[in-house]
Amino acid sequence: MSDAHARRVQAQFGASAAAYVASTGHAGGDDLERLLAWVRACRPGRALDVATGGGHTALALAGVAREVVAFDLTEPMLRAAREFIRSRGSTNVAFVLGDVEALPFRDGAFDAVTCRIAAHHFANVAAALRQAHRVLRPGGSFLIQDILGHDDPAANAFITEVERRRDPSHVRAYRASEWKAFLRAAGLTVIDEGVVRKVRPWEEWTGRTRMTLEAREALEAFVRQAPERCRAAFDFELAGDRIAAFTDRMILLRADRD
Repeated sequence: MSDAHARRVQAQFGASAAAYVASTGHAGGDDLERLLAWVRACRPGRALDVATGGGHTALALAGVAREVVAFDLTEPMLRAAREFIRSRGSTNVAFVLGDVEALPFRDGAFDAVTCRIAAHHFANVAAALRQAHRVLRPGGSFLIQDILGHDDPAANAFITEVERRRDPSHVRAYRASEWKAFLRAAGLTVIDEGVVRKVRPWEEWTGRTRMTLEAREALEAFVRQAPERCRAAFDFELAGDRIAAFTDRMILLRADRD
């Protein structure tokens, strides 16, 4: 990851760590339950959660795996995840700071690697997946969840602009075909997949990134002025001159190391 993008991510998330720990969308839901079902099927001894954020996925892994490593680029986020996980009584989670494109672990160190609602911030997804492949043992599983890119170019460009205005560290969301190509190129074979929908309450979603009032008003004007078909692609709910919510589609993939 370039130094400039790393600093952008750290600036964005360092000051928002507590908000991500408190985020209901990250804390649970059908998406996390689906990932956990796959993890249980893997029966991992050691698991790695990259870009752990507030630590919700690592906490869930701690109830399944013998040892868990929670890994993140942003030190304040990692500290917040540590406090959260330890407050829940889990003692089998270690915390490591670093870059997903240069994981500081030996080859084949983990039975499972997870990455949940984070890869759209990665500057180089292909490099991150090569690292995930390297640290997995043969037959180990990589479990990914992220925002699903839209097949309609106009809708995709619209939501990308929305995301970047809200969070400058957002890179892009990928379509299912792109994810499968990335995984295949990294030496990972897709075993299972799914798509879930996640409602984003607008006040919480924009508030979590500490948008200024002016920036949020400009973003809301951009959404209201967008073509109806672009808003409809993400089920934007308008309430008078305000935005109530919209809906993301999330792709979930389990891919095993060959």
